[in-house]
Parts: sequence; structure tokens; C-alpha cells
Amino acid sequence: MKQLVLPIKDSQMLSQVLATLRDNFKFGQRNYTIFQVGKATLLRVSDVISLKKADVFDEEGEVRRNAFIVDKKTHKQNTLYLKPVEKDLKRYARWLTNYQLANPDCQVYTSEWLFPSFQRPERHITEHQYYKVMHKVGDLLGLNYLGTHTMRKTGAYRVYVQSNYNIGLVMKLLNHSSEAMTLAYLGLDQQSREDLLDQIDFGGIN
Repeated sequence: MKQLVLPIKDSQMLSQVLATLRDNFKFGQRNYTIFQVGKATLLRVSDVISLKKADVFDEEGEVRRNAFIVDKKTHKQNTLYLKPVEKDLKRYARWLTNYQLANPDCQVYTSEWLFPSFQRPERHITEHQYYKVMHKVGDLLGLNYLGTHTMRKTGAYRVYVQSNYNIGLVMKLLNHSSEAMTLAYLGLDQQSREDLLDQIDFGGIN
């Protein structure tokens, strides 16, 4: 049976997931940054882990304003806005530098990949590796809806709510072709719809 992966809608729970990603793994800063980048860019995990350092950092080591990639699944060109994760990426780069200084035989900082495998730095982390990370986070927190799509779905949901429910913007960011597809992806079940409807003033007289 296929696992149901949902966005993390509660900000307090999101903070717990992020803290667990960062603090409960040997390579936690990498795992945390993958989630942050996926959440802010709304990329699929396959595209996040395929990012190269040169996509994200310029020649001076500064975070680029935009990254330009081709989506693996859709083969569409995609322009990423990196400013929302600039601090996370800078912190991650410092962590990677310090790790390599402490472990000179592990060439993770000099790897071309933004998120290298620490066992084989010439390759990036795999989707299966990151699935196992998210599965463990779910086990630790007692959540059964976490998976590799959690970061993308969570980012999409937060854009949707904080943009005053601009479904067109979310559709564009996700490269979806219909509102129905996007609403289903956001996990807008009956309770969520009712919660949103509770906030609508339909008008009336006393």
C-alpha cells in the first residue's frame, strides 16, 4: 500500500520536524538544508538532490539570487528564487567546510554536488537515503505521513495560505495543469476546506 504523504500544516510540528532533521543525525545539517531548499523552491526531491554547488553559489562563494535548472520529471525549465534560503545555504556551506577540515579524507566540500553522499562524495545523496531519513523522523515524532514529498507539499501549503489562498501562484510554482490537481496535492481534505470556509464572510443581515 502506497504511503500517504501530507504537508506539515502546523508550524509547531514543522519546527519539531526541522529540529529532528538537524539534531538527530550525524549529517543533520545536510538533511535539514535539503528540506529547507525543497520547501522554499517547491522542487521535487529528485531535483533538490541533483543540484550542484555551481547552481547555487557563484565564483566568490555567495548564494546566487536565482538557480536555473530543468525539472527531471517534466523536462521544463525552472527558475528558482534562492533568497528565502540564503542564510540556510551559507550556514550549510560553513558546516561542510568545517566537516571536511575535521575529516580531510572525506572530500565533501570539494564535491561538485550541493548535497553529496558522505560515503561516496563523487555522488549526491540518493532519494532512497533521504526517504530513510524522513521515515526515521516520522518514527521519532510519531508521524505516519512524512516522506520525500513532505518538503515540497509543506512549501506549497505555506505559500497557499500565506498568499491569501492564491491557487494560481501555487499551480505555477508546482508546474501543475489544474487547480484540482493542486488542491489534491495540498491535502485539502473536508476538514481543511471547512476551516477555510469558516474564515469567509458570506454576508447577511442581523
